[in-house]
Amino acid sequence: MILAAANNENLAEISNVLIYSAMAIYTLAFFAHMAEWIFGSRSKVGRTAAALTTTTAGAAAATTAAAPAIQVKKQGGGTAVLERPKVVTRSVAGSRGDVPDGPGAAGDSEQGDLYGRIAISLTTLAFLLAAGGVVTRALSVERAPWGNMYEFNITFSTVAVGVYLLLLALKKNVRWLGLVLVTSVLLDLGLAVTVLYTESDQLVPALDSYWLWIHVATAIICGAAFYIGAAATLLFLFRDSYENKLAGGGKPGSFATSVLERMPAAASLDKFAYRINAAIFPLWTFTIIAGAIWAGDAWGRYWGWDPKETWSFITWIAYACYLHARATAGWKGRKAAYIALIAFACWLFNYYGINIFVSGKHSYADVG
Repeated sequence: MILAAANNENLAEISNVLIYSAMAIYTLAFFAHMAEWIFGSRSKVGRTAAALTTTTAGAAAATTAAAPAIQVKKQGGGTAVLERPKVVTRSVAGSRGDVPDGPGAAGDSEQGDLYGRIAISLTTLAFLLAAGGVVTRALSVERAPWGNMYEFNITFSTVAVGVYLLLLALKKNVRWLGLVLVTSVLLDLGLAVTVLYTESDQLVPALDSYWLWIHVATAIICGAAFYIGAAATLLFLFRDSYENKLAGGGKPGSFATSVLERMPAAASLDKFAYRINAAIFPLWTFTIIAGAIWAGDAWGRYWGWDPKETWSFITWIAYACYLHARATAGWKGRKAAYIALIAFACWLFNYYGINIFVSGKHSYADVG
């Protein structure tokens, strides 16, 4: 028994080392992503993409990302024409169709792309270290590694990065999400190892169930997907404002131009966020049902309007409203985006607010 306890403590210490190591590598990935944006925007290609726009009589500017070997000719009237456009990321004024995406954060520059590939490699390495930290934490306590907020945090951030890397592996154009994701993961892990840290220990009786693997695991997967959808939605709002300013003949600032011009089109971001939220919503429904079944086993009732149960249902309603508005009312764009962000805010409050500030049957998930 003493030997087993010592072994568990060693595994818990290894888990801590792996999590701190992952944070160090994520920090390097953060700087690599920053270099991707900075050097990509300062490159010749980045300046070309910012400076050259096609114009038509009576139409507003359309933003075009150009290839390195592009040739520019002047025709009558001094109109600049791109002879070989690489990717169009904004249609002409008045057209809001879903146009092809831009090349991502690298700005199609060789230097920016190099830093981007380094950032992805570092993110992958950090993900593997963090996953190792989650697994060794599970081995140290001989149970599912999400019995308290610390464990939930390290698992949640790891799953979020895993979803991102999976999308990249499926050849999805999500490089633009890397900097936002790595930054938030660092903040999440920093909060976990400081404010939320809890020593490895066994579960309270109510949590000691196989439903812990099912219910909480699906909640983590849903939260990770909802987070990526919310990040895409927030970036959509910025990109949409940028496109609207261009369509109205305005001139965005240099910072907005250097960053937002290399984001996917607003319509693409909106569609991406909708698909993520729509795909994961059935799993969130199952999460709530699984929690109710577990509550029936643990407390003898399936639903008691406990704060955690209530806010899980409120989150479900918010996402249902978002999907219903998109499907039946035809809401696309900013109105639907605001509903999606409100829904994700409900999920965040359900996790942080309820666990920390509200007393209920789920208070065992508190920091202590």
